[in-house]
Amino acid sequence: MPEFKRYLVTSALPYANGPVHIGHLAGVYVPSDIYTRYLRLRGKDVISVCGSDEHGVPVTLKAKKEGVSPQEVVDRYHNIIKKSFEEFGIAFDIYSRTSNKIHYETASDFFRKLYDKGEFIEKTAEQYYDTQENQFLADRYIKGTCPKCGFEEAYGDQCEKCGSALNPTDLINPRSTISGAELTLKKTKHWYLPLDKHEPFLKKWILEDHKEWKPNVYGQCKSWLDNGLQPRAVSRDLDWGVPVPVENAEGKVLYVWFDAPIGYISATKELTPDWEKYWKNKDTKLVHFIGKDNIVFHCIIFPAMLKAEGSYILPDNVPANAFLNLENDKISTSKNWAVWLHEYLEDFKGKQDVLRYVLTANAPETKDNDFTWKNFQARNNGELVAVLGNFINRTLVLTKKYYDKEIPSPGKISEADKEILNEILKSKKEIEENIENYKFREALKAYMSLARTGNKYLADEEPWKLAKTDPDRVKTIMYVAAQITAALAVFGEPFLPFTSKKLKKMINLPEIKWDDVNTEILKPGHKINEPQLLFEKIEDKEIEYQINKLLKTKEKNAKENIEHKPVKETISFDDFQKLDIRTATIIEAEKVPKTKKLLKLTLDTGIDKRTVVSGIAEYYKPEEIIGKQVQVLMNLAPRKLKGIESQGMILMAQDSDGKLYFMSPENKTGNGAEIS
Repeated sequence: MPEFKRYLVTSALPYANGPVHIGHLAGVYVPSDIYTRYLRLRGKDVISVCGSDEHGVPVTLKAKKEGVSPQEVVDRYHNIIKKSFEEFGIAFDIYSRTSNKIHYETASDFFRKLYDKGEFIEKTAEQYYDTQENQFLADRYIKGTCPKCGFEEAYGDQCEKCGSALNPTDLINPRSTISGAELTLKKTKHWYLPLDKHEPFLKKWILEDHKEWKPNVYGQCKSWLDNGLQPRAVSRDLDWGVPVPVENAEGKVLYVWFDAPIGYISATKELTPDWEKYWKNKDTKLVHFIGKDNIVFHCIIFPAMLKAEGSYILPDNVPANAFLNLENDKISTSKNWAVWLHEYLEDFKGKQDVLRYVLTANAPETKDNDFTWKNFQARNNGELVAVLGNFINRTLVLTKKYYDKEIPSPGKISEADKEILNEILKSKKEIEENIENYKFREALKAYMSLARTGNKYLADEEPWKLAKTDPDRVKTIMYVAAQITAALAVFGEPFLPFTSKKLKKMINLPEIKWDDVNTEILKPGHKINEPQLLFEKIEDKEIEYQINKLLKTKEKNAKENIEHKPVKETISFDDFQKLDIRTATIIEAEKVPKTKKLLKLTLDTGIDKRTVVSGIAEYYKPEEIIGKQVQVLMNLAPRKLKGIESQGMILMAQDSDGKLYFMSPENKTGNGAEIS
């Protein structure tokens, strides 16, 4: 790998408004931990920093919902998150929090330095104001339709469906998440970071100097840069956060996406008095591990801040992952649709490495991926138990049985045996290359490939059949198997730290660095300890329990978690009488080309046959709805959609998951029956 004197690894600061779930782990924390543990095994000077992001609007939303102070919320969840990470084996050098005094001082000093250098634009502009709540709304208090993908529940700072970073004024039909009210624009003063000023630097630094970045990261950055950067506010009208440290800034705090990345710096300060050598020395390699929704902030906004400040290094890489879904649905904290880490640790005691393994093997490195409990069980039983565990158990049990736990001196080592031993070096090189290029799935495959090689070697050689007829050959076989076992113990440390520790103890392996691994790790005469099983099967009943828990969550969401929009303005009976709603039957249906949502429907209304274009293609296939009786608003003014004239509107209902349902008559009637 390229030579750096030291490494600084940062992991995205989780919001302290809820526990950590498997999406967080797969996207950020398992990859970060694999990389850090690998660097430590290589003997590198590396520190890994993280901490709770305690000033995000999700915190204040949670506090408002529960009727408690934001401080109570962050105290509770910071402790849950920190404990979960420790029990799961995420080996941060420090897990800090942005409510610490050192963070307030660091963030304030950073802002003040940029302010004194004239790096901000101070201006009064119109921002959204909730007249019912009498307050300006921060980004996360605003929802609306995403202008890029059409998702109707996008937040004012980003769309969680397509990952686009947004400004509140980008949203179509914005509304308050507090009161549900439509919003008005009102003038307020804020400080802006002129990203357009830094655009030439960012274009060269990203588009020319960092073409090696992952395609999803490079592509999202390029899209932003191609569209042109605009000044972005770095302050907000709130009473929770780091106060803006200048005069006449009462009621203003630092915007969380200005404040939070500085948390990496303040955490490093808290960890070591030598913090500057990690942040201000070009011999340091800085790597940010984040999710795809944080790409713009870590690749464009934070580097612009660092560049404007002038004394900090910039990230060498930002290996962001995509999103992990759960049982084919998007993970949602608010809907409790998640596998929470603290609950997993309680339900699957001693199985931290199983989850680490599955999340790495199924990591959303280049696109969104899906976690299912059946796949979790299959990977444990079919790979960890049947391949890795089986090979190691066979090797150690036979070594105990034949040689009283002592590594035998090999007899003649054949060319085939040498090839097997050389697989250790090949796997080592492959794991190295993939980890150093942030391809952790491929690195894990290379690790498991070595285990499969060992498993096949024993199965092909069958030493248990040769024990009486060819003992010299058996010694060679068991010697070779022992070397593979020892290599697996070392190579497994980044991926399966608990398993690696247990295995090292079983084979009595002294401390060994990655670079010292060769084809003879355990010398003849080396004594091992008592063999134990590394993994155990996960039974169907354990998986059924988890699936049923999710089904109950889904049922509860369907009943209780519907977000009710406020009742619209009162209308008169005469206004209602103007609506002509009738029954109709769908007689033809087809997808509208080059769209994801639209279906072209032909309806028999009893009085005519008409075309209606409806945005239901994500929920219904054309062939599923032919013959369906529906309710249609007949006298809606015609509208052209994708060149097709739509002559009405189908009445639908939407559940808490966003799925649309037909409002069909309870009893089938003739087409054209009036709804009144």
